[in-house]
Amino acid sequence: MKIFMIGTQRSGSNLFRLMLNQLSEIAAPHPPHILKRMMPLVSSYGDLNQPLLFSLLVNDVCRLVELNPVPWEGVKLNRKDIMARCSQPNLYAVTGAVYDILAEAWGKRSWCNKSLANVRYAEELAQCFGDAKFIYLYRDGRDVALSFTKAIEGEKHYYHIAKDWNTAQKRALQLRDRIEPERFLPVSYENLVGNPEQTCKTVCEFLGVTYSDSMMDFHKSVEAQKAASSSELWSNVVRPLMQTNTRKFLKETKEEDLRIFESVAGEALDALGYERVLVKPGEELHFSEQEIAQFTLENIELKEAAWAALSEDDRERRNRQMSYIEEIVQRNSVLQDISRTPILAS
Repeated sequence: MKIFMIGTQRSGSNLFRLMLNQLSEIAAPHPPHILKRMMPLVSSYGDLNQPLLFSLLVNDVCRLVELNPVPWEGVKLNRKDIMARCSQPNLYAVTGAVYDILAEAWGKRSWCNKSLANVRYAEELAQCFGDAKFIYLYRDGRDVALSFTKAIEGEKHYYHIAKDWNTAQKRALQLRDRIEPERFLPVSYENLVGNPEQTCKTVCEFLGVTYSDSMMDFHKSVEAQKAASSSELWSNVVRPLMQTNTRKFLKETKEEDLRIFESVAGEALDALGYERVLVKPGEELHFSEQEIAQFTLENIELKEAAWAALSEDDRERRNRQMSYIEEIVQRNSVLQDISRTPILAS
């Protein structure tokens, strides 16, 4: 069974994937974010029907996985094996093959891809993997925004956080309306931390697997220890569930920022049943191009400050993947230039 978790980061996905990983049937590794990082580059490879170019993509995906900040222990990615497993020469097939190998290495019959950014490609995934199931993990966007302002990664200004969050929720809900009900399960963060045992039992029933009390001990697992030691961002996963970690925005978010968020993302808040606090429907603020430009400038500055505050070890682990992506971009640019050379093209 193939499981895709979709939604927005800062919604409890790390603790949730660790819960799923406690089950004997499911492998839920830390994600290398294959589609998020590689899909923007796919067109630069050229015609993937050419085995040489497809093998280049396969190797790059494997290297991305091998450079993951949280290593996939015991997993060896044989490039030829992966190519042979792919029914089509595309990134979706490569992703599935890589996760199949991981599940086999870990002795599991199913895997969960926890890259929430896959919501951007949810409909394509639903078509490519006709038997896949989707878990839509969502959280009050105002708490998500507050968490992003404190995190290492992601957008930092409330306008940009709200815009991204609103878009992601709409995409997830569109998928819900377009695939079979038995393939889609919405799970709220608030239910996950407020009533974890019942929520996990519901998830297990949806997946057709046996619930285990070990899901509640996710924070004691070796996988949790590995994640926590790999980045400050995941330090909380070695702690038990924080059942009071909701509606923090009421105390910690500035009124101006809350008005911005509810104006930009009010539609998704309404659709998910989160009551607005300051901006009622029809009272949304509208921002000029000049205001948005200022928001963007502030967002860039805040992201730079967050990166600068990162520990040297954490920065080095993250840079491994980022540097490799830059290498791919430069190399593929050269390949494109060569392919356009008249002598070679003819």
